[in-house]
Amino acid sequence: MARKPTSADFAPRHRVAVLALDGVVPFDLSVPCEVFDRAQRPDGSAPYVVHVCGVTRRVKAKPFDIHVAHGLSLLRRADTVVLPGIDDVGRPVPELALRAIRAAAKRGARIASICSGAFVLAATGLLDGRRATTHWLAAAELARRYPTIRVDAGVLYVDEGALLTSAGAAAGLDLCLHLVRRDFGAAVASQTARASVMPLERHGGQAQFIEHVAPEVESGSLEPLLRWMEQNVSRTLDLRSLARHAKTSTRTLSRRFRAQVGRTPAQWVVHARVRRAQSLLERTSRSIERIADDVGFGSTPTFRAQFRRVVGTSPLAYRAAFRR
Repeated sequence: MARKPTSADFAPRHRVAVLALDGVVPFDLSVPCEVFDRAQRPDGSAPYVVHVCGVTRRVKAKPFDIHVAHGLSLLRRADTVVLPGIDDVGRPVPELALRAIRAAAKRGARIASICSGAFVLAATGLLDGRRATTHWLAAAELARRYPTIRVDAGVLYVDEGALLTSAGAAAGLDLCLHLVRRDFGAAVASQTARASVMPLERHGGQAQFIEHVAPEVESGSLEPLLRWMEQNVSRTLDLRSLARHAKTSTRTLSRRFRAQVGRTPAQWVVHARVRRAQSLLERTSRSIERIADDVGFGSTPTFRAQFRRVVGTSPLAYRAAFRR
């Protein structure tokens, strides 16, 4: 029996345009196509429609040429424009592409770059005076070429609202999953992450990949501890209790946590509690006060303040936007 149509089937789909320029990095090109195409609303309908466009219909990627079905006119209708990385950051960006990107941004489209695609976005002037990131190998060059951009080489992605940039390679996955969560909530983003065989949120930035130092003998993976913390997020998880569970000293745990996770244990706990709260806000009708207690925040005002700091909006506004 055919599925009965729901209101979601007739909801407008978010239009994503991926701009492929000569020298496009194939992996970066495929990431937004795969992630947004895998997203599903709870009833199984697709929230995104994704197309690839170019200045010309034939685009030279390093190992092969590709044929794209759309020209730059696609950017006039896109809600989000994605700029994948390019293999040579010194390659001039066609003026037609720069004008089309600027026009899309002026119209209100969201612009996101992956890896060295930040150089394409920077060439438009839209990043002037803003914070941005790119692959750590290219970060110094981005800062040299565009000194007004505040380049942060230590993060996986930067969200400046209508302009977003990601670090190298797999960080494009993090950025696209972040956009899904912004657009359709944590439940849809979690489903998309599972379909992409990715964690919804990787902790730490790309700084952990810049230098490769042999680990000390005493250091090991924190994965078992993180898994336990996730399962016991409502409990008191201070540094002393975590060290006791991990059978190590507080000093050693704090150092290992920063090295492997990129955050302090306290910061990780806050984010884990907020993620749990997002799920409860979407899936249940529990009161804000009860959710604050269920996820381990000491008080409702503390919960509201931490939720706004992490998510950028209030728990009530989040529930109104993403409640199923």
